[in-house]
Parts: sequence; structure tokens; C-alpha cells
Amino acid sequence: MQKLKIPFQEIGSIPQLIKDFLNDEIPQFRNYRFTLEHIEQVVKEKSTQFSFQQREILVQVLQKQLQNFTLSEKQSQNLELLLSDNTFTVTTGHQLNLFSGPVFFIYKILQTIKTADFLNQNSENKFVPIFWMATEDHDFEEINHFKTAQNFHQIKGKSGGAVGRIVIDDISFIDEFEKEFKDDVFGTQLILLMKKAYQKGKTLTEATQILVQELFSEFGLLMIDGDDALLKNQMVEIFSSELKDEITHHFSKENVRFLSEKYGKVQVNPREINLFYLSDTRNRIVKKGDQFEVLDKNLSFTFEEITQDFSKISPNALLRPVFQEKVLPNIAYIGGNAEIMYWLELPEVFKQFEVAFPILIPRNSMLFLRNKTYQKIEKSGLNILDFFGNFRTKLNQNLLQESAVSELLISNEKAIKENFESLKNKASLTDVTFKNLVEAEETRQLKSFARMKKRLLRAEKIKNADRLDFLERLYLEIHPSGNWQERALNFSSFFAENGSVWLKNCYQKMDVDKSMLILMEY
Repeated sequence: MQKLKIPFQEIGSIPQLIKDFLNDEIPQFRNYRFTLEHIEQVVKEKSTQFSFQQREILVQVLQKQLQNFTLSEKQSQNLELLLSDNTFTVTTGHQLNLFSGPVFFIYKILQTIKTADFLNQNSENKFVPIFWMATEDHDFEEINHFKTAQNFHQIKGKSGGAVGRIVIDDISFIDEFEKEFKDDVFGTQLILLMKKAYQKGKTLTEATQILVQELFSEFGLLMIDGDDALLKNQMVEIFSSELKDEITHHFSKENVRFLSEKYGKVQVNPREINLFYLSDTRNRIVKKGDQFEVLDKNLSFTFEEITQDFSKISPNALLRPVFQEKVLPNIAYIGGNAEIMYWLELPEVFKQFEVAFPILIPRNSMLFLRNKTYQKIEKSGLNILDFFGNFRTKLNQNLLQESAVSELLISNEKAIKENFESLKNKASLTDVTFKNLVEAEETRQLKSFARMKKRLLRAEKIKNADRLDFLERLYLEIHPSGNWQERALNFSSFFAENGSVWLKNCYQKMDVDKSMLILMEY
């Protein structure tokens, strides 16, 4: 049962940049917000850029990559639709996390599907949902695990190269997973799914393909692996320009400056060359004079040599969006807050490469809580938003609000401030040294009040130890391991009780035109 939807704008821990973007308070990013009008604008631009030949290549690549799967009727229809010049894509992407990693992996994909469905109902054009697999990422330590309510599951493997190419050798984590879920209603289904996907000899790309296909084929989702020579051949001019002219670095400068000044920092800092070289490892390319060197490798190339084989070139986080949008007829990207923030560094880069910049949609968040947890929240005297801001500060304020001594301290402190303000006004008409004396005394007395409030807080914490313990435990029910639930727990924690019904329920409750925290009961 759905309990509540909270707009991101009301949540303290959501980055201010995301809030301003959603509120249409950044004029230069206005056209990238999700509206049907903006969608149609991107459709028009994309129509002039994306040729039938590119569509043929895309379908050819998808057919090759999906050849080992029996496609659902909806997937087959979508694959055929991609050959039509009035068909466009809605895309999300993610790393190849073990067994999907945190549950927001699932939410991203479901929202992508729902957005495509929404556009199909509200446009004369056709829209196909796409999942872009980040197979070329090299941070294996970031993806080699997932957490359930009871356990931490991990796979062993060698880090450093493109993770999608890693061949699975260690499947020991499956035994522990089986022990944990064998008695759940849909536990057997989960276990069989894991065993089907994660087999010795399969790559992490193949494992992720199996997992995603099993979960989302009936929704019509198509998945694509960017580590493909046919796709990269379309990037010859862009990769060449990046190597020769450092396009991303130069043309992101203005947005990077703006975002840094207004919001303190940027999510990803552009480098002079935003490309990696793929071999047994994935290493940065840097320019030294007329040579292109591969860091930490004894490799050096001329421009002519390094551009002989573009399948060995891999874009970094900033250039990957350009690659994605170049090879897909894409009009909208669904991403997490951090992703949206680094995409906003790139509009001028896209213009320089003559690639249409998509509509950006911050994905929904979901929070599943037991009914008893909702009851505890009501009993606590706090509301759910209090758990998504500075919880420690809110807790302290709440303790002091209930203290009669605190009320007295606050009223007396206020009176002192008012009295000293009046005294300072009069003192300024007399002697400067006297005014300084008054100000010094005010500072001394206010410091004394600050010490008293600190001591009072400590005393109230001792007095209310049981209540504090209750609230701390409640916080961890809402934030497992001190993190947002969707970033801490794997989907299996929810699927085990309700199976595919849980997926459909998430799909139904997803918002398309708003970025929300959606609270659910399970």
C-alpha cells in the first residue's frame, strides 16, 4: 500500500543543484527538464541527426548481443520499431553490480520503462526503453558485492580491466545466499535466478544480461553493451577530436565554473583527455608532446597509431554520455542525482560534437517500511522528513523542546540579547571603550548560556536514554547501515516475499513527471 510521496525539493539531503534544476531556477538548463514540449524539441533535433544507417547498425548490434535469449513479444516489437524514423529511446545506465547491487538499480530501470510507456501514450512518436550496461568500468571493488538484511555477499575477481570482460570463477557466495532465502515464499525463484546468471565461465556482462532479461523482458526493455566495435566505429570523429583538441575539457569549462561557484564543486572534473585505453587493464590516455601515452603502461602511440583501432578506446564518465547519445536515438536519460549533476557539465560539449542533448530526469527514490515502523514514526513525535535531513540536530532540538529548563534558558538568552542591544545603542553615543566593554560582556554571557545549553543537552540525553535508544533504532530501520535503504539493500530483500508482484507494484507507483521519494508499506 502506498503511504506517501515526498517531492525531492522538500528533502534536506537532496543536493541543492537538483532542487534548483527541478524548480526551473537555472535558466541555461531550462530546456533539459522533463516536459512534453521539451521532449518534442529533442525529438525534432534528433530526427535530423540520427540516420537510417545508424538505426540499422543499432538493431544489428542488439540482435547480436541478444541472440542467446528468447525475446518477449514486446521486446521483439521494440527491436523492430527501432528501424522506424519515428522511434526514439528512453535510457538509463548502470554498473554491472553483483546481482544488481543496491535496489535503486531496479528503480532506475522501472522508471525508464514507465517513462517510455507514458510517452507512447502521449506522443505520435514511439519510444523504446533501453538499459545501457557500463561494461567498460574498471572499479571491480565498487561492484563486487551486495547487501541483504542479514548478510554481505561478495564475489572474488581481479580488478583493473573492463569489468564486463571479467570471467566468473568464484561462485561461493551463492551457497550463503541460498541459506538465507531458501525458506522465503519466492526464495527458490531468487536462488534459481542467481544460479542461472552467475555460472563459472560466464562474464559479468553475460551474468547481468541474464539477470536483467529475466526480470524485465516482459516490460519490453532492451539492453545494450557499449563495448562493441560497431558502436565505437561511429565515434571515430568524436574520439579523434577529443585526442587532438581536448574538446570535453575546453567546452565544459564554463558550466564547470558556474556549478563550482554556485554549488561548491562539480561531480566529475574533466581531464585534458577523457579517454581510456583498453587492454588487460583500463588506463588513462595522456598527451606528452606529439605522443599519446597510456598511464602505468609502457605504451606510447602517435595519433595515427592510437586511432588505428577504436575498439581499444574507452570513454570516461564524462565522455560516456556523448557515446551513448551518439549511437542511440535517445531523447531522455533517467539517472541518480550524482549522474544528473555531471551530465549538466556537458551541454556545450554535446553542441561541439553535434549530438542532441537529452532531457534529464532525476530518478524516483522508494522506501519500503513495515507497518510497525510507520507506527513507531507516529509514536516518536517526529515526521518522516526529520529522518532525511540532519537527524542528529533534529534529535537534539526535539529533546530540548521538551525541557522546561531549555525554555527558560532560551527566553532568558533572548532577553539578554535584547537588553544588550539596547545598551549597545546607548553606549555608542558615549565612549568607544565603554561600548567595547558592553560587547565583551555580552559575548561572555552568551558563551555562558551556550555552555549551559550544552550541559543541559547532555543531562537530557542521560535522562531520556531510553527514548534516544528508541529513536536511534528507528533511524536504522529507515536507514539500514546509516544509509538510504535503496543504497544499502539488494532487491532480493523485497522480492523474496512478493516475487514479480513487487516489481509491478513499484512500476505502478513510480512517478514520471516528478522526482519523488515514494514511501511504501510491505
